[in-house]
Amino acid sequence: MFNPSKNEVRSFFIDAWARRDGVLTPLETLAVRWIEQHPEYHDDLTAPDALQRDWGVEQGRSNPFLHLSMHLSISEQVSIDQPPGIRQACQLLAARSSEHEAQHAVMECLGEMLWQAQRSGLPPDGDAYVDCVRRRATRD
Repeated sequence: MFNPSKNEVRSFFIDAWARRDGVLTPLETLAVRWIEQHPEYHDDLTAPDALQRDWGVEQGRSNPFLHLSMHLSISEQVSIDQPPGIRQACQLLAARSSEHEAQHAVMECLGEMLWQAQRSGLPPDGDAYVDCVRRRATRD
């Protein structure tokens, strides 16, 4: 399993953004697509201190690298339908708004699942995650 360091993740996004007009790998292309949808992060990705900066909750901003990583994770989950049912649940949610807005809602479910797993000491519950996304897709 791939387990990149914080700096490797940050370097991946910074490099992909810097080379966005050149030849990119499929994963870099996907990363650039998500970065383009987040203009509020563009300056962060070109800041000289981007590798060292902390984005604490007290600053009132989300960590751009965490946020973009979650977009990539969800995109990968949807592409391979893992956990089973996540693709359909995300498609239903996206049909109500947009893929981007749907992914932000899915992030909340993903965060909840991870928080519950950390709190309980049990493995992440993929079924509960998919159910959370489905509930969001069927809200009136």
